[in-house]
Amino acid sequence: MRLALAQINPIVGAFDHNRALILQNIALAKQKGASLLIFPEMAICGYPPEDLLLLPTFIARVEAEIQQIQAASKGICLIVGCVRKHEGALLNSACVIEDGQLVAFYDKMLLPDYDVFSERRYFTPGEAIKIIQLKGKRIALTICEDLWAHVGYGVDPVSMLQEQNVDLVVNLAASPFYIERHQTRLAVAREAVKKLGSSLCMVNQVGANDRLIFDGHSLCLDDQANLVALAKGFEEDLLFIDLDKKSKPITWKLDAMRDLHDALILGLRDYFGKQGLKKAILGLSGGIDSALVAVLAVRALGKENVTALFMPSRYTSEASGNEARALAKNLNITLHQISIEAPFDCFLELLAPSFEGLAEDTTEENLQARIRGMLLMAFSNKFGSVVLGTGNKSEMAMGYATLYGDMCGGLGVIADLTKEQVWALARWINQTEEVIPKHTIEKEPSAELRVNQKDRDTLPDYAIVDCVLQEYVEEHLSAEEIATKHQLDLTLVRQLIGKIHKNEYKRQQAAPALRVTKKAFTKGRRFPIVEQWDREAKDLPQGGNSL
Repeated sequence: MRLALAQINPIVGAFDHNRALILQNIALAKQKGASLLIFPEMAICGYPPEDLLLLPTFIARVEAEIQQIQAASKGICLIVGCVRKHEGALLNSACVIEDGQLVAFYDKMLLPDYDVFSERRYFTPGEAIKIIQLKGKRIALTICEDLWAHVGYGVDPVSMLQEQNVDLVVNLAASPFYIERHQTRLAVAREAVKKLGSSLCMVNQVGANDRLIFDGHSLCLDDQANLVALAKGFEEDLLFIDLDKKSKPITWKLDAMRDLHDALILGLRDYFGKQGLKKAILGLSGGIDSALVAVLAVRALGKENVTALFMPSRYTSEASGNEARALAKNLNITLHQISIEAPFDCFLELLAPSFEGLAEDTTEENLQARIRGMLLMAFSNKFGSVVLGTGNKSEMAMGYATLYGDMCGGLGVIADLTKEQVWALARWINQTEEVIPKHTIEKEPSAELRVNQKDRDTLPDYAIVDCVLQEYVEEHLSAEEIATKHQLDLTLVRQLIGKIHKNEYKRQQAAPALRVTKKAFTKGRRFPIVEQWDREAKDLPQGGNSL
């Protein structure tokens, strides 16, 4: 039997668009002799629809779309991800349509409610496994999380299939990307095959919806758990497999930096394209963060759609200006240079009577960042461009960012990358040619908001910041465990963790950001702003951080 996996990029709620993708793939699958065509989870409406699922008209539209797809299924069997109402319950389902007839539904049994998922908010879990017969094959249906029983649901659909003598397990997925996620996904699929002794095909959604990026990488394993077919990553694909033919195992070589690069470009491109947006603007400082965002923006949106502002102050080094201009030349993008000296002087003069007798501090530093934010937003309004945020995850964790200043923007492109990851990705981009000026990557980080300012004036080395950040936020280790594991000073670790907690109020006001790590601040991590968990250690600094 010849089957096909339709790895499509749906838009949430864009039913005409999604139907066109589905019908296009049906036609291609028929042309190439496929008997079975499988689409991802919720392919009809796009994933995740979130509270659109609470609208009765939205659910009715999904049901109407099933009827239109059914009319195009002559001569082929389809398995399509959908949502449906049944006996008052809302279900995350796989719809089986064969030769123009609606044959069956399978309802997802395991509903994730952790990390970025909240399916129990909307759906009722299915209660039974489903096996269909096609071309003499017994095919078991599963949907995404149904393979991941390790979370502790009290029921395991894979184990329920062990006595059913199935020939093929089909898994409809909308499994979001984070670094090395697809390797975990492959391992889970292999465990299922080892339990059942059957082949397995997983078709995963591709594309980005809001903050979530879906990498595709649909796959097929033979009954020995060998990988025998793999779809493209980060783009649409139609993958064909002949189940009756012996296929040679293939290898899947991990390239974490390429995946990270491709994920960010896909996330940026879809965030703009799916909203009908074209043009982006960003502040180019001569630093590594804005340089990386500029490169990604050009590769995602095209150089003609990216504009940069270089906004020097009295503290901006000559080298920063040279590097900003060099990068703009390398990328062939328009760079406007607008000094902020005049408005900065105006604000200092305006505030002088009220601030008389008080020493300069972060107030004057933040004024510069906010003036730059106003200029970026002025260009955004005048030219219809979306401001791209250039802050990274390490800065967002430590509060090393200015509300309504460098935090303004419509999308945080690298807000889920630590500083160490920013440097690594920049070096990867420069492998074959110097796109980002070498000195931009190598120089010591500085916000250049006061004389001879360096990031290390306020923060320890970023290697330490990023270590604590990853272990605390992603692995949930305690301060004591982190200090012991990495031989760090316990007081320092506690102080860094304290900063993470105290800056929650900033992060909840930040632009939406693309999620590429296991635990992003922007999606899947829910902490209160008002709490005192971190105050239990008496050596932690009290009070909030600067705005």
